[in-house]
Amino acid sequence: MKYTLFILLWLAGQCALGQSIVKGVVKDAESKRVLAGCSIKSVTDSLEYSTGSSGEFSISIRQRECFIFSYTGYRPDTVCIDANTLWKEITLVETSQMLNEVIIRGATKANRILENPIVLSAVSLKSIDRANENNIIDVLSKSTAGMNVLKTGPNISKPFIRGMGFNRVLTLYDGVRQEGQQWGGEHGLEIDNYNIERAEIIKGPASLVYGADALAGVVSLFPYVPKETDGKIDGRWISEYQSNNGLIGNGFRLSSGGNHWLWVVRGAYRLAKNYTNATDGRVFNTGFQEKNISALLGYKSTSGYSHLNASLYDNLQGIPDGSRDSLTRKFTKQIFEGAYDDIKNRPIVSNAELNSYSLNPLHQRIQHYRLYANNHYHFDAGDVNFLIAFTQNIRREFNHPTAVEQAGTYLRLNTVNYSVRYNVRQIGHLETSIGVNGMFQNNKIKEATNFPVPDYNLTDFGAFAVATWQKENWTIVGGARFDARTIQTYKFYSRTDPQTGFDKPAFGVDTVGATLQFSSLHQSFRGMSLSLGSAYKFNDIFNLKINFSRGYRAPSISEIASNGLDAGAHILYIGNPDFVPEFSWQEDLGLFADFAQLSASLSLFNKNIQNYIYLNQVTNAQGLPVTDAQGNKTFQYQQSSAQLYGLEATLAWKPNSIRGFSFNNQLAVCYGFNRNPLFTNKKTLGEYLPFIPPPRLVSNLTEEFVIHSKKISAMHASVEMDFNAAQHNYMALYNTETPTPGYALFNIAAGATFGQSQKSNWQVQLQVNNVFDAVYQSNMSRLKYFEYYQQSPNGRYGIYGMGRNVCLKFIFSF
Repeated sequence: MKYTLFILLWLAGQCALGQSIVKGVVKDAESKRVLAGCSIKSVTDSLEYSTGSSGEFSISIRQRECFIFSYTGYRPDTVCIDANTLWKEITLVETSQMLNEVIIRGATKANRILENPIVLSAVSLKSIDRANENNIIDVLSKSTAGMNVLKTGPNISKPFIRGMGFNRVLTLYDGVRQEGQQWGGEHGLEIDNYNIERAEIIKGPASLVYGADALAGVVSLFPYVPKETDGKIDGRWISEYQSNNGLIGNGFRLSSGGNHWLWVVRGAYRLAKNYTNATDGRVFNTGFQEKNISALLGYKSTSGYSHLNASLYDNLQGIPDGSRDSLTRKFTKQIFEGAYDDIKNRPIVSNAELNSYSLNPLHQRIQHYRLYANNHYHFDAGDVNFLIAFTQNIRREFNHPTAVEQAGTYLRLNTVNYSVRYNVRQIGHLETSIGVNGMFQNNKIKEATNFPVPDYNLTDFGAFAVATWQKENWTIVGGARFDARTIQTYKFYSRTDPQTGFDKPAFGVDTVGATLQFSSLHQSFRGMSLSLGSAYKFNDIFNLKINFSRGYRAPSISEIASNGLDAGAHILYIGNPDFVPEFSWQEDLGLFADFAQLSASLSLFNKNIQNYIYLNQVTNAQGLPVTDAQGNKTFQYQQSSAQLYGLEATLAWKPNSIRGFSFNNQLAVCYGFNRNPLFTNKKTLGEYLPFIPPPRLVSNLTEEFVIHSKKISAMHASVEMDFNAAQHNYMALYNTETPTPGYALFNIAAGATFGQSQKSNWQVQLQVNNVFDAVYQSNMSRLKYFEYYQQSPNGRYGIYGMGRNVCLKFIFSF
């Protein structure tokens, strides 16, 4: 309460500071057409504005400030404006691509991609709106070379960057760490898919301001924040339908922004039944029901802003296990427990159940709550950001068919995040930032029968310093970070409840004769992260980037302490308390070219990792997987040296002779090797790392039609090919992986915008994914390995990806 009162009093003082209102307009440099919805970002802080339907803007300025004006399809321009300016006309030049996309470095200062030696990508609201995918992570994967997803059905997608995922990718939502039970393969992100305005993806460990876990990179998601100052209520409604799994989604947003106060209320509801493909038919227990609601209350002045945010996420998610009838290959369902359950003689799932929106009693329920305050203020000596956040993640996995109300896994994770960053006022050509961030975390086992990870307390602290020197064509960025983490676990006993036959926690005198599930541990980890890179602009066409970085990551709780069944993953995990932290050295080299009608880029990377942690399947003396009665497989964590290297390339062609036409391509190649001398030249028998994506090429032909109509302001059509090569570099040791054939998915889309106003219009999007209904499996799909037979009558094993999907989306802005 004292903190809140102090902030309000301090903000009131800022209102008294003098300010000037400067008005202007943004236009196309050639046609002089006004650019409605043009983004305006302050260079000195992260305040944002936008132009209205008439292309005009109104911004508050003290003395003299510089702003970056950016609009999709145009080259951004930095313009400095004096406070005594009455009217300013800004013109932007159309460009062939978005290499100069404006980003926000560490949620503080505006910058351009080409001016930053760190390898990163930006995904705009236009790209998000036009995409019709299963979730926001799938959208980002389509738009970002080098980013893939590990999937467990349509609604569970975990980001992988350059061959690494899980706890090596740090996900941020509005600057807040996304902390759930993210170590599991079937644990998706607790995100409102309709509430992301833009996203930024950093590739590699050169992410010093965020945290030590970002060994592979950072996925930063930004929700909508009002930029208007007219005090009017604006709204947005999204509805979508997808034919394959009958997905029905609706989301709304109401917002208002005045000279000082702003607010937003958002909500969404999505539900889907089981998805289908030409081989498996409807895949049992892949449906979901997802609800979201969030709110923002903010105050802004010429000195900065304070935002108070709250959100609630609730998802009921099916848990597929892939059990089938051996002859018909129809899916079956579990109705008995333990030894009474014969996985190869379960009853067949009826067509009514397969086509129902009702979830099977065996499902997950994930609840995620956030309450956080985001603040940014600038003054003569620099500017400061400070964030405090509380999140709670509750995961229940129901896997008892004879007691459907009893959770198999029930974990409650509380996390407090904090972050403070101070950006020193620029001195000459040098900018400097220093800061600290960290978290306190408590995990508690609730009334469950399976115990994959123990109760634990975690304390995390990090301090960093980053400096940027920029002069003429040179930009040099360097920094260092120190991290310390302490994990404390406690003894945990379990015993069989004679009344239910299930395991339950044992305490006090009940521990006599009970099983010791987890021993107590007290682990401390420390490490340094480093980064040094440079970007050089040869001329208006060619740019070069080079970056060297050292990353650090402490082992996760599952890697050091897991010892039990994760019901949602159908895996028994075994950890190792003797693990030490991972350290990586990475080199990045990038060349970028931006011609008048053509742009291209080539990025090379190489990373060597000490103490790399990965999963091996456990087999018996006959080489067969070790399973329990329900067919749940056992995986054990291992540690070794590793190397990953590869490239990403993009090519975009936007000819002047064909107005509105563009041809965009992105290619990503990644190889991963276990450098343990025992596996030298062993190829699939241990030399290749698991979960390495194959070469992938995404090509897109798009036509933006020029419309001369008062009712229709824009139309577009596109054809896309998503080609994934065969993956023969897989980890066959211990039957962990199998080869994956290549495949190509073709998608077509068309859309139109009705109404000339940026604030009041209709958008209609029609897209058909997998037009030719291809039958395929991704080696990044966990469902590929949901198989319990050595032979199949159709020669196909595991579960296949989604078949043809007709998607329809409406977006109404008012």
